[in-house]
Amino acid sequence: MDTVGVIVWLSVVVTILSRSHGDRNVYPSAGVLFVHVLEREYFKGEFAPYIKAGDSSNDPITFNTNLRGYPDRPGWLRYIQRTPHSDGVLYGSPTAEHVGKPTIIEITAYNRRTFETARNNLVINIMATEEFPLPYQAEFYIKNMNVEEMLASEVLGDFLGAVKNVWQPERLNAINITSALDRGGRVPLPINDLKEGVYVMVGADVPFSSCLREVETPQNQLRCSQEMEPAISCDKKFRAQFHIDWCKINLVDITKVVTVYRERPNPGPGVLPDIGEYDPPSEALQSRDYFSDFVVTLAVPSAVALVLFAVLGYAMCCRREGVIQLVHHSSIQKSTKELRSMSKNREISWPLSTLPVFHPVSGEVVPPLHPDNYETTSMPLMQTQTNLQNQVQIPQQQPPGDNYCMSTFRRLEVNGIPDERKVAEALDL
Repeated sequence: MDTVGVIVWLSVVVTILSRSHGDRNVYPSAGVLFVHVLEREYFKGEFAPYIKAGDSSNDPITFNTNLRGYPDRPGWLRYIQRTPHSDGVLYGSPTAEHVGKPTIIEITAYNRRTFETARNNLVINIMATEEFPLPYQAEFYIKNMNVEEMLASEVLGDFLGAVKNVWQPERLNAINITSALDRGGRVPLPINDLKEGVYVMVGADVPFSSCLREVETPQNQLRCSQEMEPAISCDKKFRAQFHIDWCKINLVDITKVVTVYRERPNPGPGVLPDIGEYDPPSEALQSRDYFSDFVVTLAVPSAVALVLFAVLGYAMCCRREGVIQLVHHSSIQKSTKELRSMSKNREISWPLSTLPVFHPVSGEVVPPLHPDNYETTSMPLMQTQTNLQNQVQIPQQQPPGDNYCMSTFRRLEVNGIPDERKVAEALDL
């Protein structure tokens, strides 16, 4: 029984070890770009294969990375994965502060088809270097690259080779790579194969070459201020593969940089001191007197308002200046009312099309002069009485022995022709 038990125990141990991954150790140097690729092929063995006719194993896999015991990564370490079908990349530039402190990164792989997970630990052991930091550092902005493309070893090697050909240093290292989106850049439109852009910082042990210094000349500075490309003699050595924005190049000589030391406050343990158990107030609460609150919120503002009203009334009614203003205001109101009453009483000529027509002798009402048997397109829509130029005076018959009195009638026209017939009839009577 003991032998069987040992065999079973060993089989269980072997099975568990076969399903777990050992920690992977890497040894980057401080001040040098660190790049670690999270390969999907490395984690595919943990998931069931994607069985489908005519398709290979191509499960969508994403990664989550964090510092062990914390929800996020260290500040110097970044992560990017463009699509679930591409590899993830951890990259960054550790500093001298992290030397000798192992950084354990927990990596969790998610299979987006089966929702399975696999975990692995990456132990980053940062090493110190005598060359850190390199005294001369130059930051280039490459417009035709994305950050994951620039992190590829072949592309980064080609760029460092072009920089070395221009700079001619003995030691040249890539210090850091930053996406333009992390510097406030905009996401490019998905047209014409536009890229996000990437900033690449390199360091060397010799001063900057004359070609790199050309961007500091007044002519090139003027062209940059006018949003024109500067004339750089060594640009052709990069143009075949890398489109560099020379106006955004940054040259730093750290031997001339003044270091400012700031004392950091002690953050403390992050645990509140023990002040004992919480003692809530008793249920027997004392009654509160709200009279003082009433006086403060209502009585005092009301008293201030009354005082101000009294001062204003005295100034307007009792003072000479106030009385003059009141009289002046009253006279303006009276004048306004008088003008309005006069405007209502004045005679206004109304359009003939809306007024009835009276027979000059009989006085009977005749319809408005708008017959339908003639053309009216040439006539104005609204005729006023001021358009009638002539007036005819017709005498009225009076009883014998009295004087004649003249009655005035307006001259009527139809299509511009005076109606003389009605006037003649009135004269014959």
